[in-house]
Amino acid sequence: MAESDRRKFLKRATAVSSALLLGGCYDLSQTTWWPKVLGSAEGVTKAAQRLFAGRNALAPEYSKADISPLFKANGATGIFAASYNAMAANGFRDWRIAVGGLVEKPLSLSLDDLRHMPQRTQITRHDCVEGWSCIGEWKGVPLKYVLALARPKAEARYVVFHCADTDADVNGNPNGNTALHYYESLDMIEAMHPQTLLAHEMNGAPLTVPHGAPVRVRAERQLGYKMAKYVQSLELVENFDHINGGKGGYWEDLGYTWWGGI
Repeated sequence: MAESDRRKFLKRATAVSSALLLGGCYDLSQTTWWPKVLGSAEGVTKAAQRLFAGRNALAPEYSKADISPLFKANGATGIFAASYNAMAANGFRDWRIAVGGLVEKPLSLSLDDLRHMPQRTQITRHDCVEGWSCIGEWKGVPLKYVLALARPKAEARYVVFHCADTDADVNGNPNGNTALHYYESLDMIEAMHPQTLLAHEMNGAPLTVPHGAPVRVRAERQLGYKMAKYVQSLELVENFDHINGGKGGYWEDLGYTWWGGI
């Protein structure tokens, strides 16, 4: 199946499942079964992508001529915390990314450590759930190399990305901070995908603060909200029960679906 046909099929599958659900949504708030139905529809969408795209199929890549002249920043565009801004002022020389949870060898990696690992550069399209898209060039270390160093345990099913930004940063309201840090997650198949990066450069330059400096996730088969910015630790887990709302991500805890595949 051609890439364009595959994406059209997945969009139709998602639209059909959504229509079936929304057709009876007037009384959903009075039921106890609807979360199970939503979870089932999400599973169908995920299964469809894995079936027709395959575990290792690549998202489309583009040429430098296709790069968007202005790449919109998603989510928070800055962090209020003084500790973060102090690190930004010195080029993030002291930034560390911890890798822990269900691993045989916990890690603490600096930005230089990441830069000295094998690198991948890719020009891809960012698709936001809000309806906009941009094309940009990303450079970083494929996440699979970091995971190989940490040696995941057999029971590890997901990689959780814990980030420096909070709900106050997302909403642009320093006085409304409830200390809920942004987090996201991918399953091990997406985490090991060759286009899933811990990216530290965009369009040939170090990441800027609005775009998630010093390190952000690029998972090119996923919607933009899955690509966490300001990453400060990775936690390998079997489930999400102990993390915030237990849904696998900041926006998922607020109602987004966990599966953001496109």
